[in-house]
This record gives sequence, C-alpha cells and structure tokens, in this order.
Amino acid sequence: MEEDMNAEASQSLPLSQNTFRVLWDNIVNNPDSMPTSDWGTDEQIDALLFSDQPLPPINEQFFELGPAVAPQDYATPQAPTVAVTTDYPGEYGFGLTFQKSGCAKSVTSTFSEQLNKLYCQLAKTTPIELIVSKEPPLGALVRATAVYKKTEHVAEVVRRCPHHQNEDAAENSSHLIRLEGSQLALYYEDPNTKRHSVTVPYEPPQLGSRHTTILLSYMCNSSCMGGMNRRPILTILTLETTDGSVLGRRCFEARICACPGRDRKTEEENGTKQKSGKQLKKRKSPTLLESTECNKKTKSASSAEDDEVFTLRVRGRQNFEMLKKINDALELQDKLGKNKSAVKTDIPMPSSGKRVMKLEDRSDSE
Repeated sequence: MEEDMNAEASQSLPLSQNTFRVLWDNIVNNPDSMPTSDWGTDEQIDALLFSDQPLPPINEQFFELGPAVAPQDYATPQAPTVAVTTDYPGEYGFGLTFQKSGCAKSVTSTFSEQLNKLYCQLAKTTPIELIVSKEPPLGALVRATAVYKKTEHVAEVVRRCPHHQNEDAAENSSHLIRLEGSQLALYYEDPNTKRHSVTVPYEPPQLGSRHTTILLSYMCNSSCMGGMNRRPILTILTLETTDGSVLGRRCFEARICACPGRDRKTEEENGTKQKSGKQLKKRKSPTLLESTECNKKTKSASSAEDDEVFTLRVRGRQNFEMLKKINDALELQDKLGKNKSAVKTDIPMPSSGKRVMKLEDRSDSE
C-alpha cells in the first residue's frame, strides 16, 4: 500500500527525490543528452583553448545591462502663498519647549510663555526641544520658515539686510534662519513665493530623553535697515514627510536684539499694564454713562416740572384773590432771579498789567 502511494507521489512530483535518480541514470547512460555550449563539446573546447586558432566571437548582448533607472527625485513642494501660522499638533502630537533662562542681562536667548515670543541675540545658537507623542514615519524632516507677522507685510520675503549678507561668504547668505550642528541641513527657496526655508532630518530622542533638540540661529537683527526694519516676524516649525505632507506645525514670534532679557521684561510689563488699563476702562465706563444719564434725567425732569401748569379749584372770591396775589408774587420773584443771574455785576480783573480802578478807589483830589 505504501509502495503504491510513493509511486503516485513520484508521478505527481516530477522534480522530487524519487525522480532524480531516474534523471541521473538517463544522463549517465546517454552522454549525448547532456547540454552542450555554443562552442561545442568539451573536447572541441579543449582543442580551441590549446590551439592557435582564434576563439569564436563572444555574444556581447549577454553583458549588456538593462535600462538605467533614475533615482526618485523628491522635489521640494511649493509653499502656500499665505503661510499658515496656527498651531497644529496633528496625529503625532508635535510640540515645542524652550529652556528656561530667565530675564538676566547675560542670557543670549530667552522665551516668554506669556507673549509666545522668543528673544535672542544675533548669530547665537538657540536650542529648541521637539516633542512628539509617537514616532513619526521613516524619513520625516523638520522645516523652519520665517514670515512677517503683520498682514501688510505677509507677501514679502524675510531676508537678511545687505550689510550682513555681504559680509557672509556662505552660499545661503541671504537666509535669515540657520540650523546649526548638522551637516544634513538643506536650504531651499520656493520657486513660487521665493520664501526661504531650511530642513533637517528628524532624529528620534536619545535613550533616557523625551525630546529631540535642534539648534536655531538668526543671522540678522530685527532693527536692521534694509532687512526686517523693526517689522515683527514669526517662525514656523513644521514636521513633514519626504513628499511635503505636513504632520504637525508650531509657530512663535521672534525678536533678535542686543539684550534679550531686558526687552522681554519690558514687553511683559507693558503687556500687563495694557491689560490692567483695559479692564479699568471697562469697569469705569458704565458708571460714567449711568451718572450722565441720571444727570440728564434729573435736569429734564426739573425743567419739565417748572414748565408744567396746574389748575386749582378755590371756593370763595376772597380766597381766590388771595391765592392769585401769592402766585403773582412767586412768578415775579422767579423773573427777578433769572434777570439777576444774567447780569454780571463783577468787573473782571486783568491777569497782568495795570489794575482797573473802581470809583470807590479814587481819592477826593481826583
């Protein structure tokens, strides 16, 4: 029974171990059935190799390679005309943190959480910590872009001033933002908007750390003429894929100045004063309105009462004549009071020069 099953399996499997013996026996017993090369049998090949006759031509098509496949070119995606400046953590929870350095005069960079604003010195390295909730896809990169904050300057490109640009011999001398500490940083200029950006591959956090640190530096002051010219700018950091899809976005304002700690302290104090002043104005305005409205109401009520006419019924002629005299006297008194208030009896004294002499001051000789 088992022999029959093996026979059936050998028939169904022509390349199994059972059929290999049959194939080998056929080759050994029939040497003519062995495949020969284009040059002939083994004896003919040996004769050609050890003789002076030239060898037959080699088929060059055997050594030809297939068509060369060009590597995939990851073109830089075009940036939108108006850059988006809203925060978007995305699926990977993209976020930023800054090192706490206080407001001392010696600090080279400091960040105000109250104003969401970075203060730093020219060409000084500013460490920024990147945080993600889960690992982004392989090949993800971080892009840094600078744009103007106000709407009237949004379409303009943030460039360095001519003075600092001419002093720098680097190829990316016109770029305001640079990524330090990495040889893989690439600088781009969008062909549509001419906006500058710099990218660096995203590196996962090292062992024992929860964030990845990148080093930014700004190569021009905010007050430089021909550059930013005191116009506020925003820095946009995006986590992107190799094809340009945005996975997360964070934005903050930046000011490049000589004394970051002093400027941060001053602007934070001015911000608190403005907020407190607005709150006081909001509290005072209703009371002032109410007081003015009350005064207007009382004045209008008093004037309306003075002009109002009343009718009084009196029994008896004698009583009527007496009340009529009283009414006439009161009306006459009101008229005389109004006339006295309208007439100015006091003579105004001059503020400077000779004093006006009254009749009482004159002497008898005069």
